[in-house]
Amino acid sequence: MFFFEAQPWTNWLMWLVVFFVLIGLNEVGRKYKWGGVFFFVVLPLVLTFAVWPKTTKGTSVNDWFHYAKVYSSLAGCIGFWLIRHVKGASSKKWLLCFPPLILAINICEAVARDFQIYGLHLNKEIFEGMMTVSGSWNIMNGIAGILNIITITGWVGICISKDKSKDMLWPDMLWFWIIAYDIWNFAYTYNCLPEHAWYCGLALLLAPTFAAFFIKKGAWLQHRAQTLALWCMFAMTYPSFIDESQFAVKSSHNTTALFIVSLVALLANIAVFGYYIYKIVKTKRNPIKDELYTDLKSYKEIKSLAE
Repeated sequence: MFFFEAQPWTNWLMWLVVFFVLIGLNEVGRKYKWGGVFFFVVLPLVLTFAVWPKTTKGTSVNDWFHYAKVYSSLAGCIGFWLIRHVKGASSKKWLLCFPPLILAINICEAVARDFQIYGLHLNKEIFEGMMTVSGSWNIMNGIAGILNIITITGWVGICISKDKSKDMLWPDMLWFWIIAYDIWNFAYTYNCLPEHAWYCGLALLLAPTFAAFFIKKGAWLQHRAQTLALWCMFAMTYPSFIDESQFAVKSSHNTTALFIVSLVALLANIAVFGYYIYKIVKTKRNPIKDELYTDLKSYKEIKSLAE
């Protein structure tokens, strides 16, 4: 394979299992208050003190990035749960800045990692448990991530759905930004977490996107935070699954593949950035204080689901 080493059909099947389990568990955390409390408060407390000190030692998940990622995603899940379920929380504009801020921080962590890998000048060397290759792709994708942060819009336009699940909707976060994010994030995992990219670069990214497009529109960030936290907790509890089990999938470490993936990510985010600038000039709106895409059909569809 061009992007990954050749693999048996069982690994494709396991990919589907991971994909659908993430969607299913996300639905439990989304629909039920107790689901959110159990998955994102009770479970991580138990894992932090009783499990991870034993399971992460000497593995590819025992580094600053994986710990930062799991706790930042959990912080997002808890914050989003409070915005959804605490009466009056969603009416406070300053509190609505938390979701975009935690998203921007999450992207910044990955951008820092891409630049870090570039600065190490690795040439198929083992870095924190994974064979890694440094190159111009790290710089391209780091820039793509910065553009992805810049094009986050409608910071205070977040609202709550009027149905029983009370989902956190973000009308101004539309399909083109989500797709650009997914391409960038896949390129990041392929560059910096190459041996994990089959699952966390594909299954983990497509699960919240599928949920946002076909299950609960407008709630992509909520889906993304919950599936990311669930996967990170699993990976830190059972690191052997992605490191050395029969289902582990290795990157091809093909420099052409690395270059192509990051180039596509950069071009996609440049395109979104260009549209972002066009809309600012045309509407004369502040992309942080105001919502930018209110004239689009997809925006109106999501807004109609809110209280």
